[in-house]
Amino acid sequence: MKKSFMILIMGIFANAHFLTSIPSSDYINEKKDSNLKIDVMFIHPFEQTGMTMEKPIGVFLESKENPLVLVETKKFEHKAWSTNYQIKKPGIYKFFTEPQPYFERAEEKFISHVPKLMISAFGVEDGWDTPLGLKYEIIPMVKPFGLYSGNIFQGKVLHDGKPASNVEVEVELYNEFGLKAPTDAHITQVVKTDDNGVFSFVMNHKGWWGFAALIEEGEKEFEGKKYPIENGALLWIKAY
Repeated sequence: MKKSFMILIMGIFANAHFLTSIPSSDYINEKKDSNLKIDVMFIHPFEQTGMTMEKPIGVFLESKENPLVLVETKKFEHKAWSTNYQIKKPGIYKFFTEPQPYFERAEEKFISHVPKLMISAFGVEDGWDTPLGLKYEIIPMVKPFGLYSGNIFQGKVLHDGKPASNVEVEVELYNEFGLKAPTDAHITQVVKTDDNGVFSFVMNHKGWWGFAALIEEGEKEFEGKKYPIENGALLWIKAY
């Protein structure tokens, strides 16, 4: 029984949780594609398995002053959410999701990940490296669209607007291709930020890649006991 319990716990910890935000396109070039759809879900991206996601505080364009309408849906047999936004003019559109913190019993902590997306519309490619001013945020150091598999991606992790050094960044592919990992250790890649808050990663396959910089800070109560909060600065980008 004890051995089986340990195997179960190891299996739980091998699966990284990602608040995943996938748009219908990362680059709008024609009017017919301008009705952007964004799916928001709490999942294991590589394994393509889901968890129930309670309604987030909101999905926003640029700031909390611009909330989008959320519709409940299902992804991988679990509750998820979607929204639409009609892009009407050229620009860089930055979306982010603020979730309800999720309590993970196995890890005895709350998980609060804020994913960010950047969409280029009608040829505009300036301003992608400007922060939104989130408490935890990844700023791309490489243009986050028009990328190929095999490209190196670099990002800078900011905490309260300042570079965050020695922070673990978990990386996973949204594996809609049926790829099999050689071992559980290959599912979630991990890199760390340097003294300037910068990390690097080579995207070795086409598709959507999630980068989650994890900073443990603060506490929240659950059933009369306080637990730490794992805050995630997330960024989703696509390689072709």
